[in-house]
Amino acid sequence: MEKVASDRIEQRVRSAFPEGAIARVQVLQYGDDPEVEPGQTAMRVFFDWPGRSDGKKADPKTVHAFVVANSAALDVLRDELPRAIRWVEFRPERPAGAASPHGLSYRITDRGQRAAAQDDVPEDFTPVMTRLSAADLATLDTLITAGIVNSRAEGVLWAVGRLREHPAYNRLQQQIHESDELRTQF
Repeated sequence: MEKVASDRIEQRVRSAFPEGAIARVQVLQYGDDPEVEPGQTAMRVFFDWPGRSDGKKADPKTVHAFVVANSAALDVLRDELPRAIRWVEFRPERPAGAASPHGLSYRITDRGQRAAAQDDVPEDFTPVMTRLSAADLATLDTLITAGIVNSRAEGVLWAVGRLREHPAYNRLQQQIHESDELRTQF
């Protein structure tokens, strides 16, 4: 994303909130954060909060208070941010010199887009969460960049399908079946 577009989006975010509520904004592109996939843009917004200047630590109540106080602004952002923005994460700005409170955040992910209807998702699909190494992410991102898949989730599905087509997989399944039959005999 070009700097001009990035600055315009940052200004749009800042203008949705009361003066001084937003401490800083990071516009993230592929390579800036492991969660940002090729061709995507995301934002991390750090908000000011009561007690930060006194050196207090943020906690879940800090995030909750921000979300409640700014629910109208968050709704506007959800509906009006460009579709190029995959997600926007709001985190409490940390006091100077303090470690960032990892995990304390509120995230907008749908930006007004229609969520997949239950009818759109095959009944036999099961959601799975996994953690991947940098090399594994690079492999999935190569599949996206090459146009073979559209997302990391689709890339994992594609790779599992390729494994299932391998003749050794059929042999492995047969060995497991035979092993199960032996167990039932005991």
